[in-house]
Amino acid sequence: MRTLIIAEKPNAGREIAEALGVHKKFDGGLESDTYVVSWAAGHLVTLKEPHEYREDWKNWSFETLPILPERYELKVSSKETQKQFNILKKLLNSKDINRVVNACDAGREGELIFDYIYRLSGSKVPAFRLWTSAALTADAIKREFEKLKPIEDFNGLRLAARARSTADWTIGLNSTRAITLAAQKNGSKGVFSVGRVQTPTLYFILA
Repeated sequence: MRTLIIAEKPNAGREIAEALGVHKKFDGGLESDTYVVSWAAGHLVTLKEPHEYREDWKNWSFETLPILPERYELKVSSKETQKQFNILKKLLNSKDINRVVNACDAGREGELIFDYIYRLSGSKVPAFRLWTSAALTADAIKREFEKLKPIEDFNGLRLAARARSTADWTIGLNSTRAITLAAQKNGSKGVFSVGRVQTPTLYFILA
């Protein structure tokens, strides 16, 4: 049985593999008798678009607002990322893997990237967290692998990451559509993008 390690980006995955003596290459990662190292290459998985829940949500109209799914669902973010997700999904459900380590960046987004991949894969393999803000030197990697923690220890951060993601989706999508439709009703053209971060930031810049 082997441990699967998922890094956030290919370069981080290769640094971890080098530190742990994992050198045999395969399409999408590296492996040894003990470890399999692969990576997310950023946000492989994201929230579904409105029309993927309901066909009528594809059309921009006041009648369909607000768009509020009963349950926020996940999808592979693009055709370009499908291949790497398939590699991870196969590994996460392999009988050869007895645990997985989230080695994505230490922070809320790193937690979300792993969480979305893990959930969409349907894997039930026990998950652990490699958490370090130190540079990924060989010594730091080896040291932190001696201190892996169960993924459940990070439930609060993971839920905060999900909340941020769904809030951005809900606020950005509904506000953008509402303001764009109102502006177009008064003769304006184009899309008026609204976001939880971008809109107040632009206000501070222009005020």
